[in-house]
Amino acid sequence: MSAREVGARVVIGVPVERHHGHHVAPLRHRHQSVDWRPERPRAGRLRIKEHTCDCRPVFYELCQAGGLMFVRRTERTRREVVVHESPWTIARRTQDLWLRLLEGAAH
Repeated sequence: MSAREVGARVVIGVPVERHHGHHVAPLRHRHQSVDWRPERPRAGRLRIKEHTCDCRPVFYELCQAGGLMFVRRTERTRREVVVHESPWTIARRTQDLWLRLLEGAAH
């Protein structure tokens, strides 16, 4: 290939769109308080089933590990990242909590 052929090649860049997850609804006046606990590694493998958009300072992940589910809450500030978890429990209860978080009925 000559230098002329290389110079004539055109590379087209495809913009990569960031996948946005759900956005949490505004917090309702009457809402459930979640028993957030500091993150503790309890399982070797973790599966993130769903997540909210991380374009906001606080975002959530619906996680599954060891036959149980929980919600992980990540809060970013200018100085630190703080991660908390909901109690680990059966799928139905955690999925109910997940929906309440998305609807603004839990915090």
